[in-house]
Amino acid sequence: MLTRSSDMPTAGAERLAALRRDAWREALPCFLLLAALAALVGRLGEFGPWFQLKALAVFAAAFALVLAGLAAHAPNARFGAANRVTLGRLALIALLAALVGEVVADADAWGCITVATAAALLDALDGPLARRGGLASDFGARFDMETDALLVLVLSLLALHFGRAGAWILAAGLMRYLFVLAARPWPWLARALPPSQRRKTVCVVQIASLIVCLCPLIALPWSRALAAASLALLAASFAIDIAWLVRHRQLSLETAT
Repeated sequence: MLTRSSDMPTAGAERLAALRRDAWREALPCFLLLAALAALVGRLGEFGPWFQLKALAVFAAAFALVLAGLAAHAPNARFGAANRVTLGRLALIALLAALVGEVVADADAWGCITVATAAALLDALDGPLARRGGLASDFGARFDMETDALLVLVLSLLALHFGRAGAWILAAGLMRYLFVLAARPWPWLARALPPSQRRKTVCVVQIASLIVCLCPLIALPWSRALAAASLALLAASFAIDIAWLVRHRQLSLETAT
């Protein structure tokens, strides 16, 4: 028997609703563990009363964006192990973000390095898990990319907060977001870029460099030089992608005429 076309939107809405319920089931343990971990870290570090709230607020805001983009994960009915790992990374990044504005010591820097390294290493798991479970999607790829971008932003803020680099390091964390904003007045910037190993490598180098910059054992001139070099590398990577987009925009215009 043929399915009526009027039933198809209803079926799609039901799948999306089931997917969102599954996402909530995965996020709730992360939320509770983050609350407990933030409370423990806040007590050990003698941070302000807002520390735990900041961590939870960052995670909640990020998860709201996850829910908003979840339709791109359809027709998958399960959130999946890969996205569960990325949610865990998001919780760790929220914990790091809560340190911004707190009075910190060298011991706190080592804690940051440990948490940031864990968040970076977990990035190697989500891709294989998604492919193994047959749950790879545009949503998962975007979720992973935006989580990486948030990690770079938070690490840039911490490098400035710990005095390991000047305010210019914030350009590393803001570059991705400025690129997205620029695509509004110039929609051709939103064109899909071809897969690039160079882009992935630069992202890994940027994150690793910022983590090393937080190390108290690295002399200040060296941490600043490392941060500056990684920023230059990131800017060059963005410049290459923008040049590709400009070139293909011109080709499209020439073809249209």
